[in-house]
Amino acid sequence: MRKQIAAANWKMNLSWQKGEALLDAIHSKDYQLTADRIAVFAVPFPYLHLAQLKLQDKQNVFVAAQNCSNKKSGAFTGEVSAEMLQSIDVTYCIIGHSERREYFNETNQQLAEKTDILLEHNIIPIFCCGEPLQIRETNIQNTYVGRQLQESLYHLSPEQVQQVVIAYEPIWAIGTGKTATKEQAQEMHAFIRGQLANKYGQDVANNISILYGGSVKANNAKDIFAEPDVDGGLVGGASLVADEFSVIIDSLKK
Repeated sequence: MRKQIAAANWKMNLSWQKGEALLDAIHSKDYQLTADRIAVFAVPFPYLHLAQLKLQDKQNVFVAAQNCSNKKSGAFTGEVSAEMLQSIDVTYCIIGHSERREYFNETNQQLAEKTDILLEHNIIPIFCCGEPLQIRETNIQNTYVGRQLQESLYHLSPEQVQQVVIAYEPIWAIGTGKTATKEQAQEMHAFIRGQLANKYGQDVANNISILYGGSVKANNAKDIFAEPDVDGGLVGGASLVADEFSVIIDSLKK
């Protein structure tokens, strides 16, 4: 069975003290995880070691970075390399988040490079894809997302692509007043898995976790995660509230 994943993306939020308190609060909850039901905490760079220390005695809980450079090393002030992340035992790294694409103009080619460099350093990429409002309104979301997959991931071997976690973000449903239904989430997840099956075969596609990144909350997580091709969520705001995120963790398929 492919992994079911509750991934917290703190984005650029919380002081050290508030982050420590949040980890302590979540750590105290009695959520149940297994090798196939895991939690991932993507915290800001300064808090990576803190998160590792706080969660080190929790089984099936992992720490993620929110980004990495597409360069191995060099004169790139302010950047963080995959080698640096590997050296402090970071397990996962988010790449291609819609905010990175929009605000920092990240391209599909750059994300292909980031995918390669993360895999080279034994870090699991959480590869984000998804369409903005104008693409959804013109009903070309499948073409748009398909191109993201093709240009960033299709150079990988079948063995490599199975190491990647994909997170689908319906950007049009985040902060727009529009709402994506669980059926719309399933529809796009099924499309993504179908595209992977066309490229790599159904067995490979069935081994790839696809997370939903569209305003997952405690009150909708169970219904969304119940959809057959939804393997958990990449959670923003709700991951900053211990009670909310604990419910989301417990909403993963069993």
